[in-house]
Amino acid sequence: MRVLHIITGLSAGGAEQQLRQLLRHLPTEVECDVVALTSPGAVADGLRADGVRVRHLGMGGSRDLGALPRLTKLIRTGGYDVVHTHLYRACLYGRIAARLAGVRAVVASEHSLLEDSVEGRRATRGVRALYLLGERLGRVTVAVSPTVAGTLQRWGVPGSRIRVIPVGFDPDLFRFDEVRRKRARMHYGLPEDAFVVGAVGRQISGKRFDVLVQALPHLPAETRLLLVGDGPEHTALGRIAQELGVAGQVVMTGERPYLPDSRDGAPGIPDLMFAMDVLAGPSLVETYGMAAMEALATGLPVLYTTAPALSGLPPGSVPSALRVTGGAEEYARELLRLHAAGPGERTVPEVVRHNSIQNIARQTSRLYTEVLSDSTRK
Repeated sequence: MRVLHIITGLSAGGAEQQLRQLLRHLPTEVECDVVALTSPGAVADGLRADGVRVRHLGMGGSRDLGALPRLTKLIRTGGYDVVHTHLYRACLYGRIAARLAGVRAVVASEHSLLEDSVEGRRATRGVRALYLLGERLGRVTVAVSPTVAGTLQRWGVPGSRIRVIPVGFDPDLFRFDEVRRKRARMHYGLPEDAFVVGAVGRQISGKRFDVLVQALPHLPAETRLLLVGDGPEHTALGRIAQELGVAGQVVMTGERPYLPDSRDGAPGIPDLMFAMDVLAGPSLVETYGMAAMEALATGLPVLYTTAPALSGLPPGSVPSALRVTGGAEEYARELLRLHAAGPGERTVPEVVRHNSIQNIARQTSRLYTEVLSDSTRK
């Protein structure tokens, strides 16, 4: 079975990282190629290192209609059985191109849909109309959580066309390693006895990483804030830290891949989580909350505001995760409590194993077979 994955870009975002993880664990009989409409970044390099063929379509912008015939030709000449699209622009152009190329087995993954926004941008009436127009050209839309599935239905997508397959990760990558913890701390100049508060994600306003910077003055001087990621709020976060006099306590790593980078020797995301003492997620715009699940897999305690991955779990199933409402004062209070309690034993909750990428890959492979069979009958 030949599958083409079409994605808007391949920088180190959650959807992009998830695609790489998925392709590393799909059965060998599923042969995959990837096309990035724009911005082939760090994940493109990683995919190529994994042996995946990655092509850059060179799309100039959302209204670059000239990209459509190029994408259609690529699908047609590639002889693909299934087209799987990811992120808004790729879903729109990819579904249209697939149908023009004669491929009817089209799957789309919805990673970042909220009631009033998609991928951090306001969902106007026009955006919703285009979304629904494109959605009808596919067979199935995969929602990464029941929360996203509910939003899709409220937007007008029939429930019969929605399949919930959560985000997955490789538990082996996140098995705690004390040596890698010390190495990561040393790389970023984090004292061995520091209380390290970590946060992972794209630095946009809805993630509210500024809440954690504003909490620092209320925490012991040995506290460090480790911000993993990049984005439009990066400069503002640094400025807030300077204004509050805590710039020396903030470490900003920029985008990091899952695996250590052999070019600069910098640790990967699992190593950085090993270096933390708690993961904090004050975000208001999560459609899943993958970083929280990954942190739990390392045995870290987690403080979060919005994380559908956790809020849908049975009460008491993840005692090391606590929902925090409010802002800097509330986060400071809970961080002080964890600091006073000292490091505990790293215990991995059983529920995180349900999100193994191996399990997600099996579900996805079965979906490809089902959609291909259905499109052949029709």
